[in-house]
Amino acid sequence: MKRAIFRNQLLPWLLLAPQLVVTFIFFLWPAAQAGWQSFLREDAFGLKTTFVGFQNYTALLDDSQYVDSIGVTLVFSISVAVLALSISLLLALAVDRMLTSARTYTTLLVWPYAVAPAIAGLLWWFIFNPTIGLAPYALEVLGIDWDHSLDGTQSMILVIIAATWKQISYNFLFFVAGLQAIPASLREAAAIDGAGPVRRFWTLTLPLLAPTTFFLLVVNTVYALFDTFPVIDATTEGGPAQATNILVYKVYVDGFLGLNLGSSAAQSVILMGVVIVLTVIQFRYIERRVEY
Repeated sequence: MKRAIFRNQLLPWLLLAPQLVVTFIFFLWPAAQAGWQSFLREDAFGLKTTFVGFQNYTALLDDSQYVDSIGVTLVFSISVAVLALSISLLLALAVDRMLTSARTYTTLLVWPYAVAPAIAGLLWWFIFNPTIGLAPYALEVLGIDWDHSLDGTQSMILVIIAATWKQISYNFLFFVAGLQAIPASLREAAAIDGAGPVRRFWTLTLPLLAPTTFFLLVVNTVYALFDTFPVIDATTEGGPAQATNILVYKVYVDGFLGLNLGSSAAQSVILMGVVIVLTVIQFRYIERRVEY
């Protein structure tokens, strides 16, 4: 491998400067501010600030709504990640088997990725609206009385569907690229040896897709924990009765609506720590099972 040699030691830093500046302004500095704010207690008008140490963190452990939001976040994030990865993989396998219309289907399946998360949430809110939506009428035929504004389980199903639909296109692109990178000769050899489609998938296709799947697992975990805030805000606003109040949305509710900045900052620090721990676990233990 040919290595780049810079005669001027200042040049590498100049090339990295734009990215370093962006990282500092939009990540390191806000993270440091949130960390410091989590040790403070400020009144709603911002006139008085008191250093309280870890009281904001200990108060969260006694907050039943925060404990409930942890369980809601687990159900929501696991459901979104599993469904988004599974459905996108099935769609990618279906497109990969097509010979003539693969590009058309790929283009149609990629379109939802261009939709903003808030618009995606609003779209599914209209579809499942108990007054004007089409889905409740179809479900009524099956004997299901749909009203996600009153039923917590139904509201959770709604936000899971909306968040999953938004992420499928992203996963689909990577799975299609990964499938196209698998040599056709390997599949043909497995078919000649008598392996059926299901066996070829589990013994050949899926192991060769392991690097792509691992990458998407990390991305989908971060997406479910952070990027689904607009979906929640546009559909259920955390309700009913906190049934869809995931951690990232509770940070917003407590900080911007409740003006409890110290507790909100503590929650954001904890959420950031959870994501860091999950990412480390994924790269430390799960990646070991991935063969590149």
